[in-house]
Amino acid sequence: MAAPMDFLPVALAAADAAAVAVRPYFRVGLQADAKADDSPVTLADRAAEQAMRAVLAAHCPDHGIIGEEFGGTETGQSGFTWVLDPIDGTRAFITGRTTFGTLIALLQDGVPVIGIIDQPITGERWVGVAGRPTEFTGPLGGKAACRPCPDLGRAELSCTSPDIFSDDTRPRFERLRAATLRTSWGGDCYAFGLLALGQIDLIVEDDLKPWDWAALVPVVTGAGGSITDWAGAPLRLGCSGQVIALGDPSLLPAVIQHLT
Repeated sequence: MAAPMDFLPVALAAADAAAVAVRPYFRVGLQADAKADDSPVTLADRAAEQAMRAVLAAHCPDHGIIGEEFGGTETGQSGFTWVLDPIDGTRAFITGRTTFGTLIALLQDGVPVIGIIDQPITGERWVGVAGRPTEFTGPLGGKAACRPCPDLGRAELSCTSPDIFSDDTRPRFERLRAATLRTSWGGDCYAFGLLALGQIDLIVEDDLKPWDWAALVPVVTGAGGSITDWAGAPLRLGCSGQVIALGDPSLLPAVIQHLT
């Protein structure tokens, strides 16, 4: 039976193909359409996902694929499923910010075993494989290693936006926020990459979709962190989409206490 590592070259090739598709559209005044959930989508999103799908079809035709823009099937008979987000952070992309990325994950029986965060403009790339240390490459420097932070009161908290929370979850998040050092907003998947570099201590998100979180799991855990749902359970297909990412896993009980 094939092992996850056997498919790492395919994942890297898909990331390369997506980067080639995305770069020509950056900072050219690209128009965005609104999807059913009011989130934006561009020609770059669609072109990048199509480029990745072409790579996967050529090398892994018996694998399932779930993509943000074109849907797909959860599993093939192989038990492997690719989960793709061509541009995570489309709002950042269309406004010329580089705090977006392409996310590529390979799941085995619903559990992430390969994850890639690729920033096609800055040339930064995080590669996580289950059971192996995360690898980071990029011209801006940095090493994949989460930093110790056993005191919640000294933790740098990050979140995409306060608007992601519901009437029920917003007060719980605010309790946690009040217990941390400070909060930064935005960043989408790029914030998780920074957590894996030891720049951020804690990220809390609500209602993420599989293409938002799947690639992050191997990256964060391979850098020494943890990533779970709000109850502390591992993330897998079918989970709630409530996400806690920690650079220092020892903070998890305190974070859960504030979110409960």
